[in-house]
Amino acid sequence: MSDARTRYDLDDLLTLMAVLRDPAQGCPWDVKQDWQSIVPHTLEEAYEVADAIERRAFDELPGELGDLLFQVVYYSQFAREEQRFDFHDVVDTVTAKMVARHPHVFPEGTLASRRPAGVPAEEVETTDVKTRWEALKARERETREAVSVLDDVPASLPALSRGTKLSKRAARVGFDWPDDQGVFAKVREELAEVEEAVRDGDAAHVREEIGDLLFAVTNLARRFDIDPEQALRHANLKFERRFRHVEQALSARAGGLEAASLDEMERHWQAAKESETSNA
Repeated sequence: MSDARTRYDLDDLLTLMAVLRDPAQGCPWDVKQDWQSIVPHTLEEAYEVADAIERRAFDELPGELGDLLFQVVYYSQFAREEQRFDFHDVVDTVTAKMVARHPHVFPEGTLASRRPAGVPAEEVETTDVKTRWEALKARERETREAVSVLDDVPASLPALSRGTKLSKRAARVGFDWPDDQGVFAKVREELAEVEEAVRDGDAAHVREEIGDLLFAVTNLARRFDIDPEQALRHANLKFERRFRHVEQALSARAGGLEAASLDEMERHWQAAKESETSNA
């Protein structure tokens, strides 16, 4: 007897969520959830997707993307129960928005009016696309009666990501350094202020100056079109990989890692770096 089953589809997922939330038939945990209680899970699932991609764990990715999609379905179910909107409204809204933001692909503003197949994507200037995209988003913000160019940058974003978005918004209206050297100078200035605060011994001042230094570094990343969150995640992974090498190298030593000197640990750290370079 075959154990094959019919593949589930999106309608099945929507049905599943409705059943889980049903007060009579559903899961007690799911029934108790609300808009706020699910937010931490949503953030966690988004990070797990990013982690799987950065580890190139593509066999894990369908499950992680499914978990993230489940969060969208969750919010849509809340909205359906409150008669605000449903999942199909979410799909319609994002599709309409993306069609409108891509006039170089859908010149007549409809999904059916896509660019002729004989016009390669490479012929569309990337800078023009980005300029049009930002202009369209700016018009969308105007319709929401924004009072500042910094409006609608979510406060819940990770701090590095939010710092980058805030500085990008300011840069679009001309509040930016005229060249990269200005950013380098700002990073050096903020680092000097951290050192001065440390010498003064004021913990609150040190915290403030380190925050300023991190913000300056986000601007440096922005100038070179680098996502600071992603760059730091890569640095974290690199540190973890090299430190595990140090641990492994010293595991057979009497006393292990705890008994090793800093010089010994540094020697194995450098060996890990050299190994990565030679295998690159």
